[in-house]
This record gives sequence, structure tokens and C-alpha cells, in this order.
Amino acid sequence: QVQLVESGGGLVQPGGSLRLSCVAPGNFFRISAMGWYRQAPGKQREMVAVITAGIGITNYTESVRGRFTIDRDDAKSTMWLQMNRLKPEDTAVYFCNLGGYRNPGPYWGQGTQVTVSS
Repeated sequence: QVQLVESGGGLVQPGGSLRLSCVAPGNFFRISAMGWYRQAPGKQREMVAVITAGIGITNYTESVRGRFTIDRDDAKSTMWLQMNRLKPEDTAVYFCNLGGYRNPGPYWGQGTQVTVSS
């Protein structure tokens, strides 16, 4: 069983920032693409940002491009999602995913709630 541990969610006002973290087992982390997905109430889970292993090629969903940044540190087995200029429509449960780039991989974190509200 591969355990992914997320942290960093919370309540923030529109225009604010949050930084999500995801820690994964090192032996899986270094060779795996990883990503962040989110699911809002009543909606399907969607890809937010993904990053390859190695040189770290990234891809973002259009609605967050220019506001969110995905990054990883293989030495720390940690992935981050820096979220700036947050909007109410960014409110969702955010999930860390390991093992996929064009499609989600088989391993998921437990999810962390992000709420953007005044």
C-alpha cells in the first residue's frame, strides 16, 4: 500500500494564497509522475496540475494556468501546489495523485479541503 500524505488546505479569502504539500514514499516518488486533482461538491474530479518524473514537465488545467504552480523535490519526496490569486470557484477537496500524467495514477491521498470565501 502506497500512502500519500497531504497537508496545507484551509480557508482563505478571494485573492489569497495557499500551498499544498504531498509526501510520498521515496522509492515510488522519484520514478513517478505526480499530480493534483480536485473535486467540488456535485462535480466530477478534475486534473489541476501534473508533473513528470525527472525533468519535471508540467501541465495545468486552463482555469488555474498562471495562478497555480506545481513543483517537486525528489530528495524530499515532496510535491507542492502553490495556489495564488485564489477564487471562490477554486473551492474543492484537493487530492494528491501518484503514478499518472495523461491519466490519473493508481494511488491517491486522502484529500485536503480548500475553501475560498469572504
